[in-house]
Amino acid sequence: MQVLPYGGTFDPDAAQAAQHAGQEKWVALVPTPAGMMALVQRGEALDALRFAPDVLPGESVLQTPLLREGAAQLAAYFEGKLRRFELPLAPLGTPFQTLIWHTLAATVPYGQTVSYGELARRAGKPAASRAVGMANHHNPLPIFIPCHRVIGANGALVGYGGGLPLKERLLRLEQAI
Repeated sequence: MQVLPYGGTFDPDAAQAAQHAGQEKWVALVPTPAGMMALVQRGEALDALRFAPDVLPGESVLQTPLLREGAAQLAAYFEGKLRRFELPLAPLGTPFQTLIWHTLAATVPYGQTVSYGELARRAGKPAASRAVGMANHHNPLPIFIPCHRVIGANGALVGYGGGLPLKERLLRLEQAI
């Protein structure tokens, strides 16, 4: 587990262990100004944030203390009152994806943006800017792992799982554009 300089903890190993142990997943449906979202917990960490209020097979709707805290922090973020999430995150991904997600969460604070190429350099993979884009595309914890802060080399808003209007809204909220 790694403590992030911009809040919370990041533990992809816990995600792997939880998946292999078959740990149950719990879901809270969370109203936000951007619409209903599904916040997912597996084990003792957040596993996913989905922009649609979907409950998938094998998941149970349940209000755990962690899901309540995650929903409260998400609400405070959207109100402009929270700049650092203090939550345990355990995203499930490949070693490369988790490297990119950790680098993003650890090096791009609230209100700042970074290009795909710069994020690749920060991760020690300077020739992998396209792969960085794909890793961001597969980020299971958007907003918490702030892939909306990654922009094109020319400053253009490109690609976001929640759509470009939401990306622009999040960046405006953070006063980054």
